[in-house]
Amino acid sequence: MTVMESTSVRPDACAPPKTHPRPEGEERYTISEVAALTGLTAHTLRWYERIGLMPHVDRSHTGQRRFSNRDLDWLAFVGKLRLTGMPVADMVRYAELLREGEHTFEERQELLEATRRDVRTRISELQGTLAVLDYKIDFYAGARAASERV
Repeated sequence: MTVMESTSVRPDACAPPKTHPRPEGEERYTISEVAALTGLTAHTLRWYERIGLMPHVDRSHTGQRRFSNRDLDWLAFVGKLRLTGMPVADMVRYAELLREGEHTFEERQELLEATRRDVRTRISELQGTLAVLDYKIDFYAGARAASERV
């Protein structure tokens, strides 16, 4: 069993559907294959499992992890959350709420809305920083052009 939204909506439903390397039903990826596909290290994948961010990863009869396309989708979503700067503890909390079921929709939404506010604040700060950089770049370009005319 993998971590997945309680409804049929994928966690990355706003993104266009992507194809997986293997078709549904034939997808059993090793940890090294998932590492190669996601850019995460095997150590990170094991850590995600240990802290509850990737619980219930299927295992082979020999105990090897076997990841599914749903696991890849979840890891893509977690990657987006990481890019937002969401603390790992909040990501783990989101995963816990997800496992608890539909009655946690409101709390999950609040967690994502708080993250969205943080992202918007960071975007605003970065736009201000970009304006300063543009000003300085224009200043140096103008100064260099003026010195070349002399």
